[in-house]
Amino acid sequence: MRGGGLLQRQRRPVKSCIVPRKKRREALMYLDPMAATFPPPAGGCDCHTHVFGPFDRYPLARERSYTPPPAPVEDLIARLDRTGLERAVIVQPSAYGTDNRRTIGAVGAYPDRLRAVVVIDGTESDAALAEMHAKGARGVRLNLISAGGPRGATVAELLTRVAARIRPLGWHIQIYTDLDVVADNAALLQWLGVDVVLDHMAKVDATLGAAHPQFGALARLVDTGRTWVKLSGTYRVSPEFYGNPSVTALARALIALNPERMVWGTDWPHLANHNRVASAEPPPIDYHAIDYGRLLSLVPEWAQSENVVAQILSHNPARLYDFPNPAAT
Repeated sequence: MRGGGLLQRQRRPVKSCIVPRKKRREALMYLDPMAATFPPPAGGCDCHTHVFGPFDRYPLARERSYTPPPAPVEDLIARLDRTGLERAVIVQPSAYGTDNRRTIGAVGAYPDRLRAVVVIDGTESDAALAEMHAKGARGVRLNLISAGGPRGATVAELLTRVAARIRPLGWHIQIYTDLDVVADNAALLQWLGVDVVLDHMAKVDATLGAAHPQFGALARLVDTGRTWVKLSGTYRVSPEFYGNPSVTALARALIALNPERMVWGTDWPHLANHNRVASAEPPPIDYHAIDYGRLLSLVPEWAQSENVVAQILSHNPARLYDFPNPAAT
């Protein structure tokens, strides 16, 4: 899984509002977020973010499919503070491959507020994994879209191998792939002995929603209690940054499957489209100019009750990522 271990592909163009490269400054890199339209619960958590740079200290993988601008952890913390969230999960991006130093280092700067999901290649020693656990890692990501699939192994082989390594730590496997791949491996996912988290609304096309041919397979997995879904990436399942009625219907259908297995995330800093093919000369890309607070403000519309909002934003992430239970702090 060198250089991210995965080749990248993209299916649908996204309506874009990108900060121009010539105007890129730290103060202008992202939209200044609006305040949330509701008071987030104690322990509120953004469960899907990335950080990049500084690149002289944390260089990107030599073979990757894009070259992002910096997105420092301090900017993420500023967005949490502005919108009333207390916690976040930093997910290792494919541009860093299996070099998790940037992700783990960011968590180390805010250990009470951040957790990590890392990428491994299987050569790590048990001691190295235990060290990452001590520094805040709680899961491993398999990005089967941004890399086009695993190299030299079937998806089933990859899942089995990773699960065996992380099972003693109590970590989960976070998977970014199409729902058809999930359905093809549904039987195995139920017997891995680790929790599984599906990125970006399980990649269900919002125009299909619950009518997706494999939605029933997803429902059965979520019903087991060991499969979770991230309510993130509205623009990964529709052409709209902030969703639309189809995305709202999809989010509600997912929540209805099992609200205790739903978490939410922004996908900050919102990487723009790229060709998802690894190369030695990856093109520079920008970030979509998306309002962090506006994304957060979608959650009550999806959840439809304060109790479910608290579950999705606070109680479920506390359990999945091993944060202190907000009710006990």
